[in-house]
Amino acid sequence: MTLTELKYIVAVARAKHFGHAAEACFVAQPTLSVAIKKLEDELGVVLFERGGAEISVTPLGAQIIAQAERVLEQTAAIKELAKQNKDPLAGPLRLGVIYTIGPYLLPPLVRAMIDQVPQMPLLLQENFTVKLLELLRQGELDVAIMALPLPEHGMAVQTLYDEDFVVAMPRHHPWAARKQIAAQDLKSETMLLLGNGHCFRDQVLEVCPEMARFSSPGNGMQRTFEGSSLETIRHMVASGIGLTVLPRASVPDMNAADGMLAYRPFEDPAPSRRVVMLWRKSFTRKAAIDALCAAIASCKLPGVGTYYPED
Repeated sequence: MTLTELKYIVAVARAKHFGHAAEACFVAQPTLSVAIKKLEDELGVVLFERGGAEISVTPLGAQIIAQAERVLEQTAAIKELAKQNKDPLAGPLRLGVIYTIGPYLLPPLVRAMIDQVPQMPLLLQENFTVKLLELLRQGELDVAIMALPLPEHGMAVQTLYDEDFVVAMPRHHPWAARKQIAAQDLKSETMLLLGNGHCFRDQVLEVCPEMARFSSPGNGMQRTFEGSSLETIRHMVASGIGLTVLPRASVPDMNAADGMLAYRPFEDPAPSRRVVMLWRKSFTRKAAIDALCAAIASCKLPGVGTYYPED
């Protein structure tokens, strides 16, 4: 049994015609027919019912052809692995990103990767931190981008950048006249937060102790709204329901003169988060990691001034 013979039987099953299958495999029809008959004799089974204008697959043949397809897929995967070993930048890179980073980083990052390493397309997935860590451990992802702090993970880590948090408010809110906002003042406002499961919610509550006390059970939580995404919350703020805290990269222009929102920085020391990249320590495509880091640094996200390693 050879891979070529498996390729031939899969081609016949798809084309349901020996002549068309031979054309698809770039061989003469007698060559293909002889190879398939040899495989049938070796296995002691009939794979195809011959007769009439169209070839049909026997029930047992269908099972064997399904297995042959899997074998050919795995063979292609082996070749891809070998190719990537010769050139770590060749082939897709499976990248996961948390929900509060993806919408702002991925559009410029995809453009940068197409420009800088077009031979390494990104296969993207957004998810929660815990789920991304699980997918990394299972080998379903190659790399993931998330924010500190993280649960115990055992992965290799590279710091990417730091970004401050900012306060978003309706344009006509009295605080729009301020230059900066004190974190402790947030306790007097109705705050709109992401729901449980989003690490950004936990980060905001951690760096803004007044908000943590405000949102504790039985102490004003009924005055908050929990949204499923930062963009949903942004629209809620624009409608005048309350205020929220956003990562700086999600705000293209802090001083925009139009629109229904105003953004103000926190007083120093401004709360912030550190964005990092994780991958399995056994992952061998270090050049791919370096290329991804370089592409991220070239994105120049709004309000993010320092990238690691510094460019």
